[in-house]
Amino acid sequence: MTMITTRTVTYPADGLTMVGHLALPAGADRRPAVLIGPEGVGLSDVERRRADALAELGYSAFAFDLHGGRYLADPEEMLARCMPLLGDPDRMRGIGQAALDVLRAEPRVDPERIAAVGYGTGGAVALELGRAGVDLRAIGTVNGLVTGRPGEAANIRCPVWAGVGSEDPIMAPAQREAFAAEMQAAGVDWRLVVYGGALHAFHHPPVDHPAVSGVGHHPRHAERAWRDVLGLLAECLPVTA
Repeated sequence: MTMITTRTVTYPADGLTMVGHLALPAGADRRPAVLIGPEGVGLSDVERRRADALAELGYSAFAFDLHGGRYLADPEEMLARCMPLLGDPDRMRGIGQAALDVLRAEPRVDPERIAAVGYGTGGAVALELGRAGVDLRAIGTVNGLVTGRPGEAANIRCPVWAGVGSEDPIMAPAQREAFAAEMQAAGVDWRLVVYGGALHAFHHPPVDHPAVSGVGHHPRHAERAWRDVLGLLAECLPVTA
C-alpha cells in the first residue's frame, strides 16, 4: 500500500465552519486532484476512505463538508437543511467553491488538473461548479442528477459522468430524463449509467440510523460505480509518474 498523509482542514462556507478531510500521496511533487462531495447526511468516514483510496492511487483528494462538521443522522433534519440548499444554486456554488479554494491552495495540488466527484447533494454541488464555468477536468455525480438554471449547463467545460439506480424514487425516470435533456441541449460530453435494481444511495454502506425512504445499499453496483468513477478519472485526469 502506498504511504499517504491525511489531515483535517477547517474553512468557512455557507456561514459555517466546515471541516474537510485532505489526503495526499507520498512525495513532494504537484499531483492531479479530486474534490469529493458527500451525500446529504454530510461528510463521513465513507468519503474520507474514498479520499484516502484516491491518494493511494496518486491523487491529492479533498472530501468536503456540507454542514459545519455535523453528520445529520436524523432524516428530517437532513431534509430541512438539504432541500433549501438543493433549490439554491448560488449556495451550492459557494460551498463547492470554498472547498475548491482549499484544494487549490494545497502545494501538492496541480491547480490546472482537478476533477469533482460527488454523491447525492455533493454531486449536485459538483454539477453547479460546472454550470458556474469552473475549470474542471471531469465531473462525476452519483444519484445527484439535479438540473440547473436554464442555459447554464452550457458553461460546463469537461466530461460529465452520472450514475443512478434504476429503482431510485428520488432520482426518478422523469428527473433522469430532465438531466439528460439538459446535458444534451448544452452540448456537454455526458454519460449516464443506470444500475439495474439499485435504490438511492446504493453506493453507500448500510447505516445504523434511520434513512429516508428509497435508500438501500447494493454491494455489487457500489463496486461497479466506484470502478466507473476511477475510469472517468483515468480517462480525464490520468496520474503520471
